[in-house]
Amino acid sequence: MSQHPLFATRASRMKASEIRELLKLLDQPGIISFAGGIPDPALFPAEAFSQAFQQALGPDMQAQALQYSVSEGYAPLRRWLVQHMREFGVECDMDNVLITSGSQQALDYLGKLFLSPGDTALVGWPTYLGALAAFNAYEPRFDRLNGNKGADEFRAAAEDGAVKFAYLSPDFANPTGETLTRPGREALLNLTDELDCALIEDGAYQALRYDGDPIPPILALEQARKGSIENCRTIYCGSFSKTLSPGLRMGWVVAAKPIISQMVLLKQAADLHSATINQMAVHQVAEACFDTHIPKVRDTYRARRDAMLDALQQHMPDGVAWTRPEGGMFVWVTLPSGISGSDLLAQALDTVKVAFVPGQAFFPDGSGANTIRLSFSNSDEATIREGIRRLGQVLRA
Repeated sequence: MSQHPLFATRASRMKASEIRELLKLLDQPGIISFAGGIPDPALFPAEAFSQAFQQALGPDMQAQALQYSVSEGYAPLRRWLVQHMREFGVECDMDNVLITSGSQQALDYLGKLFLSPGDTALVGWPTYLGALAAFNAYEPRFDRLNGNKGADEFRAAAEDGAVKFAYLSPDFANPTGETLTRPGREALLNLTDELDCALIEDGAYQALRYDGDPIPPILALEQARKGSIENCRTIYCGSFSKTLSPGLRMGWVVAAKPIISQMVLLKQAADLHSATINQMAVHQVAEACFDTHIPKVRDTYRARRDAMLDALQQHMPDGVAWTRPEGGMFVWVTLPSGISGSDLLAQALDTVKVAFVPGQAFFPDGSGANTIRLSFSNSDEATIREGIRRLGQVLRA
């Protein structure tokens, strides 16, 4: 489709999300979908939310719940998040916290805040598709975030603009499921200090650890080095979408106050504030049952991850490799060279009714044609085993 002559040049870089399009397949009968990273709705604390919304609409709170509010976010929720971040080793106060309409909105604001056309964003190869979509609108160039590459090499490659930030999800990343080691996090802090650029830490999956020892967030490691969050360049983006509810669109940012202040201005220009009633409900549910709810979520997803890994071991032919995530929602599969993930998807949908996301969508340069992403979060173990069996059948054929 040709570009409309009245559209800004940035519009040519904006594309439909392959994952959003694939989600439409969920309405088709008989499809086993490993496509979207969708939480299981059976795990939503629906009764707790029902009570929370009833309370928010009661006579004592309804005026506040239904009224305009401050852009920074609902104060009791921000106070809860200060305590929540402290559990991960991050010391901050309410002025370091901004509530956003999902962490996706935070990524859009950060792209708008940091990127001028031609500036460089360092990202994983592959990286989260939603981050690429958010940043793309601001016309950057992408460079591969590679620990073996020095600051001077990154600077030299950024001919038309500066290196503005590095972006990554260090815990159980979307799409690979991989986790950055503590030495890797320390090395990344060294690199961003040398480049004098920001570091965006996407913590969407941090609460979903099933195995291994927790690793402190990058922001906590930097704060331990520098003493105060106000001296830190790391910007932490969190979300309730994978733990409580994606439909309420509730995320948060924790960063030094000058960054939060600039993001507040962006929020005022975009949507004024996130829905107050949703913030009130999320606060009440988080305060009442977050610590007891999350272990149930972990237990369910751990069993589903194990089922997928077992099924892959049993049914995948030689030459197929996959990650073994310690948490999160995804397994990343590398197919033999010459097999296209997109072609495999078309064949799998046509013959065995199995859906997944071709990996090429997660690479800024369009590489990774022989990769796919599988999500295990929204299917029970029996369905996962059957879906992987069918997929192995197509690959063997």
